[in-house]
Amino acid sequence: MASIRRATPSDACRLAEIEVFDYRQHFYPLFKTDRYFFSELNVPVLMKEYQDEPERIERTYVYEDNGVVKGFVRVNGEEIEKLFVETAFQRMGIGGALLEHAIRNTKANDLLVLEKNRGAIRLYERYGFHMTGYRQRVDDTEEFFVRMERRGA
Repeated sequence: MASIRRATPSDACRLAEIEVFDYRQHFYPLFKTDRYFFSELNVPVLMKEYQDEPERIERTYVYEDNGVVKGFVRVNGEEIEKLFVETAFQRMGIGGALLEHAIRNTKANDLLVLEKNRGAIRLYERYGFHMTGYRQRVDDTEEFFVRMERRGA
């Protein structure tokens, strides 16, 4: 039985695992920084960050199905900070369920998304998010984050 619940400290390893592998799959092809994606970004380091900063977990909701955490959304105020679904479970409605939960239960109405992440942008548009025209360069790269907001939120 699938459900969405608030994350707990015992979820730290699984959250880190999902986040690391999603970053590698979706962002490495754009940035190609081997040292960061395959050395600095790893499950033990990210798991420790979760443990050292419990507010990250407190702001996170997980999609759990039959005891397996398949994705998560983290919200800070009205901003969606992260939305990740394990690669094996993508395109099954999990991202949409997490997004809907964040909108309904936390009043989330804005987010930053990588401009080249067209799949994520299409998902957000289906849930009422629209481009604002705001662009922010990603560190010292040629890539940009764009801001999306829900109108009337």
